[in-house]
Amino acid sequence: MPARTARPLDRPIAADVARPQGAAVRILGIDPGLRHTGWGVIDAEGNRLRFVASGAVEPGVHGSMSDRLHRLFVEVRAIIDSFKPHECAIEDTFVNKNPQSTLKLGHARAAAMLAPAERGLAVFEYKPNLVKKSVVGAGHAEKDQVAAMVRMLMPGSDAATKDAADALAVAICHAHHRASALRLVAAR
Repeated sequence: MPARTARPLDRPIAADVARPQGAAVRILGIDPGLRHTGWGVIDAEGNRLRFVASGAVEPGVHGSMSDRLHRLFVEVRAIIDSFKPHECAIEDTFVNKNPQSTLKLGHARAAAMLAPAERGLAVFEYKPNLVKKSVVGAGHAEKDQVAAMVRMLMPGSDAATKDAADALAVAICHAHHRASALRLVAAR
């Protein structure tokens, strides 16, 4: 089940604002990474999904860690300001063999999560295996399989990178699971 990040109580989140029945919900999906952070925006209306945009933020490999994280934050915030999503979904961190890599991924993930939180968006977190299972049907699918299924589910999507395709998969996963995720938020 997805987790939802905390938010200041003085700002409503998009999930708290009633939309007309049948109105599309715009979802920003984020696949975090320090070198490449994929992003994808979709509209979900009932069971129908529509591709809006996708891309990748590349903070570069040079410069200080704080400069790279700041660039990531600023660019994700610009994406939010440009596409005006109602909700955000981000892939959870997986623990790999190198603890230093896991820590750096956590930093990038935090920077990417701050931008939607600053704009008052609900941020939902999904495990990588759930994202893959939601899109491909298998929790241990390869990136190529995820990209192929995203192209099938989102005709017209132009995910130029695997990171952008993964971000669209996160958004699709959230679209499929958002009803139960919002029930959890309401119960808290």
